[in-house]
Amino acid sequence: MYKRKKIAVIIPSYNEELLLPETLSSIPKFVDYIIVIDDASNDNTNTILRKNVKQNKKIIPIIHEVNQGLGQSLIDGYLKSLELPSVFATAVMAGDNQMDPNDLPSLLNKLINENYDYVKGNRLFHMDISSMPKYRLFGNSLLTLLTKFATGYYFSMDPQCGYTVIKNDALKKIPIKKMTKGYGYNADILCMLNIQGFEVADVEVRPVYGREKSKIKLWSYIPKTSYLLLSLFFRRLWQRYMVLDFHPLVLFYIFALLNIIFIIIPGLIRISYIYFYSNIFPSTTFMIVAFSFLVTSQMILFAIWMDMDYNKDRKNKKLH
Repeated sequence: MYKRKKIAVIIPSYNEELLLPETLSSIPKFVDYIIVIDDASNDNTNTILRKNVKQNKKIIPIIHEVNQGLGQSLIDGYLKSLELPSVFATAVMAGDNQMDPNDLPSLLNKLINENYDYVKGNRLFHMDISSMPKYRLFGNSLLTLLTKFATGYYFSMDPQCGYTVIKNDALKKIPIKKMTKGYGYNADILCMLNIQGFEVADVEVRPVYGREKSKIKLWSYIPKTSYLLLSLFFRRLWQRYMVLDFHPLVLFYIFALLNIIFIIIPGLIRISYIYFYSNIFPSTTFMIVAFSFLVTSQMILFAIWMDMDYNKDRKNKKLH
């Protein structure tokens, strides 16, 4: 136990024969349950896992016969944790030993001492951030910005960090079975938590990069994640501000979207058509489009400001 509370750790693994033994041996002694998911690995991960199960009774194996993706592995791990007796919180640590086990107490302290529902790691402000590959740092920073809009947690950084801890009481109240099956699950679970009004915090963790190899394929990851973030943004606006509560910021976004679809885009098309085919610049249409653009920009900025303000203090906004 940790501070008299049972803790479970989920370790999703796919082809981790090299680093899984190190990961398992480094799990802190206070952890009560270690849930390891072998996502149909085609190396010796399964053999290594079974060997460790015999040596450590805390390990609970979940074996996928067919590869189902990181998201599904986490879903299965979370569901298993909910079945275990008296588990207070569930952490996630990667099977490639990329997460420093010495940081786990810091995440748990934030969760327990300050009564947060979900605590995630933040690698971007750590003194060792230079160890993160430059392309990862750039991509992470861009996705951080987009994820802020999608999830509503504007204060949160490094949403791609998978080092997280969630209270099982909060886990029970979100539709975890519907979480996206592949990469992008980080934003999906944050969106679920925001809709229900749960409190989220960041904790500085050490970025660990070395022998592990990223399994992300950028050419498919970027478009899929961008589409996911856009869909999460609209889902959050609808469920949080229309179904479960009401806030006028939704109207600002709606009117801005209508302006773009019915005034700005048609206006630009009309200007281009008249100018290139008649060599006449339609000043009246230009003035209408310019005015609509300014109004639309103001509506979007006001909506963002109201969204940020609404999500600043969530103490009295829980719906559970």
